[in-house]
Amino acid sequence: MAALVIAPYLAHRLRRKNAEEQVFPPARLVLPAPPRARRRSRLEDRALLGTRAAAVVALAVLGATPFVRCSQLSLHRAAGASIAMAIIVDDSMSMRAASGALTRFERARRGAVELVSSAREGDSVAVILAGAPDRVELALTTDLGAARQVTSALAPSDRGTDLEGAVALARELLASAVQTDRRIVLLSDLADGHAGAEALSGGADVPMWMALPELAAGGGDCALVRADQRGARVHVELRCGPGQSASGRELVVEDAKGASLGRAPAPGGEKGETSIFVQADDAKADHVRLTGGDAIAEDDRAPVLPEVARGTLAVVADSTDEAVATGGAPIVEQALGALKLDVDVAPLPAVPDTAEELSGRLGVVLDDPPGLTPEQRHVLAGFVEGGGVVLLALGPRAAAAPLGATFEPILTQAVTWDDTTQRGVEASTVVGGLAESAESLSDLGATRRTVLSPADAAMFKPLANWNDGAPLIARRAMGRGEIWIVALPFSLEASDLALRPAFLALLRGWLNVALDHAAPVRAQVGASWSFPGARSVLVEGPSGPLDVGREGGVARVSPHWLGEYRITVDGHTELRVAQVDAREVDLRPRAVAAGSAGAEATGQRRELVDVSGYVALVLLVLLSLEMALRLSSRSTTARAV
Repeated sequence: MAALVIAPYLAHRLRRKNAEEQVFPPARLVLPAPPRARRRSRLEDRALLGTRAAAVVALAVLGATPFVRCSQLSLHRAAGASIAMAIIVDDSMSMRAASGALTRFERARRGAVELVSSAREGDSVAVILAGAPDRVELALTTDLGAARQVTSALAPSDRGTDLEGAVALARELLASAVQTDRRIVLLSDLADGHAGAEALSGGADVPMWMALPELAAGGGDCALVRADQRGARVHVELRCGPGQSASGRELVVEDAKGASLGRAPAPGGEKGETSIFVQADDAKADHVRLTGGDAIAEDDRAPVLPEVARGTLAVVADSTDEAVATGGAPIVEQALGALKLDVDVAPLPAVPDTAEELSGRLGVVLDDPPGLTPEQRHVLAGFVEGGGVVLLALGPRAAAAPLGATFEPILTQAVTWDDTTQRGVEASTVVGGLAESAESLSDLGATRRTVLSPADAAMFKPLANWNDGAPLIARRAMGRGEIWIVALPFSLEASDLALRPAFLALLRGWLNVALDHAAPVRAQVGASWSFPGARSVLVEGPSGPLDVGREGGVARVSPHWLGEYRITVDGHTELRVAQVDAREVDLRPRAVAAGSAGAEATGQRRELVDVSGYVALVLLVLLSLEMALRLSSRSTTARAV
């Protein structure tokens, strides 16, 4: 072969050889010609030489029936029958770990592309993503072009893993296939945090092939779950996989420019917490970084959430009628103080009629107000729709509201203050944080109670009902906030409710909801954030803007990556954080059913791939180029003559 390759070169160089001299005696009779300088012979057309040499190489390779050694996934098929194939690609955070020169996800994505390339006309392909929650990226289709486009564009995420849900979804999609040969191909590292769970299987009727078993290689990883600033300290929570530890590594608090503000040794063990002192008073902590390396670098950094300012509750109660016998503050204020929570209580004489007076409030308690004026209704509605929480106790003053003073949009109709024979609450109807103290509501000593209209009662979710089924305590969402109502006033003259343990449980549960609405929202990556009642929602994530979808008229968004998200809802901006699913640090693979890791029935990995067609195409191009160069050379020679 080598001799054939250099033959064109030798042919081009023949003219450089000097001719052998022969003695011719008569030549002495001729006068010798004076010597003239001559240029040495050189290659006249290097491009033509290179093309001919390459063509000889291609011809030699083509004659050897070439096979290239590589690893490529393909499908077994029986007698040319068409196939319905559901490809499950794991796009969870654990797939960011390395697998050779590539990440596990990139190897899985390329495997999906190879499988789609091996499909033929008539085959059906579906693509499912196994990052929690599992999603259908491509419904079952015979459009192989669309399948190639989808698999080529797949991208990793920081989600958790839901392999069981993905397999169930794949079976559901394949159930509608017209092909009788149906298969599931799983491209995953099997690290779903359930290493000891039952082995995964596609079922008796649908074979499942674990196409890339080398992805399930295990490994060690530690992740920063959360970081919160509390005064001059940053509190950090760390998780490591089973048998792993961050001992010997450091936690470093940095500002937005990467300058260090404080550091501390990472806690040892699989789970740990520590506090880091921030040295600079005027510096703002931006994130915490875990030094050193492990299987996944993306979870070694967490944003620092600023400390939530001390909140204030606004309380509107009649201090004259509701003061206890000692002449102190209204009983609802005393009860809030008894909870000893980190909030302030601000008494107000009436519901404010300007939005500025409620700005920054955690929530508002209204104890039997005599209705609301139009200005007050407008302010209160804006407060609740913007994320505020209101606790409204209804009593005789609410039922006797003057003309024009209503409770819209909280209630659409007037309430009544009626006599009652019901002594207390049916214990089986008490839910949530009130359930533990349900017995204290069995006899409230009330002779009268507030009754809602059927239409208004239907809008609320009951938390505790009277014995006859009428709501005593109920709640409902309104915009981004919540309304809680109580069908009794807090006055001791109306009932014993304020003296029962359930009253403190009621205030504590409502206040926790108010704190949740005020604090930055944390959720795992992949969770769905919904914004009921929002007209405009804009989301800016760590990698840029996110698309906001709508389901049932409600705006929803799902974060794909770890980090901070700034969400603007109807002009108001709030901060939310997507944090790592702690199960993703467990890189131990889950077992698969016997036979799933093999390729005998479903697919194969071809180590030798015939590339004759590609070589023949290259040879054809080289021959065409050689002809073009020869014609060009002749044309140039003719013009020179």
